[in-house]
Amino acid sequence: MEPNSDSQKAHPLGIEDAKVTVETVRGHFNEIPSILYYTRAAHFLGLWKSERLLIERFLPDPNTRVLEAGCGAGRVAMGLWKLGYRNIAAFDFASELLDQAQSLASEHGASEILFRCADATQVERSAFGLRDGEAFGGALFMFNGLMQIPGRLSRRSALARIRALCAPGAPFIFTTHDRENSHDDGNFWPAERDRWEKGRQDPRLREFGDRHFNDESGKVFIHIPDRREILEDLAQTGWSHVADTMRSDLVLETPAVAEFSDDCRFWVARRDG
Repeated sequence: MEPNSDSQKAHPLGIEDAKVTVETVRGHFNEIPSILYYTRAAHFLGLWKSERLLIERFLPDPNTRVLEAGCGAGRVAMGLWKLGYRNIAAFDFASELLDQAQSLASEHGASEILFRCADATQVERSAFGLRDGEAFGGALFMFNGLMQIPGRLSRRSALARIRALCAPGAPFIFTTHDRENSHDDGNFWPAERDRWEKGRQDPRLREFGDRHFNDESGKVFIHIPDRREILEDLAQTGWSHVADTMRSDLVLETPAVAEFSDDCRFWVARRDG
């Protein structure tokens, strides 16, 4: 969820002024507020209409071997299961959230979903028992999960790792926020740019576009890119851009989804040969 400008100005986290790392983010996701937030969404929210629309459009065959990165508490994995997908592998680097996902799958008799604890920047084929010649027919990284990886090079590493697990031509669906479609008053990003140029930015942040704040899900790190940045990252990591659109231009979501998440940009790419 994209914060308002006041949340970053206040710096209410009570932590040292150290650069945000993957361990920082992992710690946030393993804390109780985050566990409760994502577990509630997994149990009661399910797939968004926009997610279902794109899954059914670009992954129409429920026999497809699907990989979900950043599965959290299992919201999307269980949504896929309820749509009839039976060859699902999902991973997350936050063990506490992964426990919740496995519990949810067990409750619904979906023990065939393969859950693994793994970091998207380091994930290997061996985590999923893929044999030579086997690959995923499609991949997902929903609810801005890719953008919660600190550092552009690390996000590119994740894109490259996911590509290596997918078959040529496999679709990849993911979401980001977008600085050019921000929900602030239009003044935050110009002011933030000025802070970076003068060296007065939050010292914990690594790159322009980074945010670190508190909201109802607890402590949050997220990078908010512009469209050009994502197009460059896809090109650099062997993905061909297929389509992108703001969620609000794609479908009218339910009030529950609108409350859970601000507008975001959906991306569809395909793995180059």
